[in-house]
Amino acid sequence: MDDFIIFTGNSNPDLADKICKYLNVSLGGAKVKTFSDGEIQIEIDENVRLKDVFIIQSTCSPVNDNLVELLLMIDACNRSSAKRITAVIPYYGYSRQDKKVAPRVPISAKLVADLLTVAGTKRVITMDLHAGQIQGYFNIPVDNLFAAPVIIEYINDNLMENLVIVSPDAGGVERARAFAKRLDADLAIIDKRRSAPNQAQAMAVVGDVYDKVAVILDDMVDTAGTLTEAADALKNAGAREVHASCAHPVLSGPAIERINASCLKSLVVTDTIPLNTHMKRCKKLKVLTISELVGEAIIRSHTGDSVTSLFV
Repeated sequence: MDDFIIFTGNSNPDLADKICKYLNVSLGGAKVKTFSDGEIQIEIDENVRLKDVFIIQSTCSPVNDNLVELLLMIDACNRSSAKRITAVIPYYGYSRQDKKVAPRVPISAKLVADLLTVAGTKRVITMDLHAGQIQGYFNIPVDNLFAAPVIIEYINDNLMENLVIVSPDAGGVERARAFAKRLDADLAIIDKRRSAPNQAQAMAVVGDVYDKVAVILDDMVDTAGTLTEAADALKNAGAREVHASCAHPVLSGPAIERINASCLKSLVVTDTIPLNTHMKRCKKLKVLTISELVGEAIIRSHTGDSVTSLFV
């Protein structure tokens, strides 16, 4: 493993430590500091010349600081003659701004892809992109991993009695159908209408949820407005219990208060985004680690083995 090294910024050091523990390697030394005026200072303390470098950094809150940290670390390694730099981004920020939804707005997900490429990234490993077509915004290889194996294992072990998988909107039906098929469960859909960003109203339940254990499945939970509206709709339709699951616990604004006050029995998330002190006050949260999944993808990328076979 002499030609292989892992670094991380400040966004999710616990996940980076777990990945390194799984791979039985030490985390590369790097100083990631901030000048008094807010500028970020990067100093790589390892020799990366002709090495395969992996930089683990979720672009979660504070999004812009974490993104710039990642870009500067990539640039530092690129200027130090690294053989190949792979950006490992468990949560890809700005992914929801993947198209023009109004006149004179940016396609931010594409701009972030361009920034990563120009900085010197040769490959990206990410997880559960908000829209799969974001892979096409890059002119370099992208491995879009899925938290499905980890979440399905948990559901299988804890929530299998009379189960129905629920998509919170029409856009998530494909994901929910894939889960329902693998769990041999029923499928339901929430008819949702969004009035403004971060505001949604669940209108109706399509499918039979009466006296069933409903699991709402989404890629991320932000302010939890959609989630709690969906939970209420399912409960009103006769669901015995309502649980939820997502890969990315953004949980901003009033999310924790909404979840605590809702009829949800549990919210199962992964550690693509670390929980802050406020989030940890929510007793309904169950955090699963994706460290082994990401670690396996890293080593397969390094050795040239198939990453797709992880999900077959």
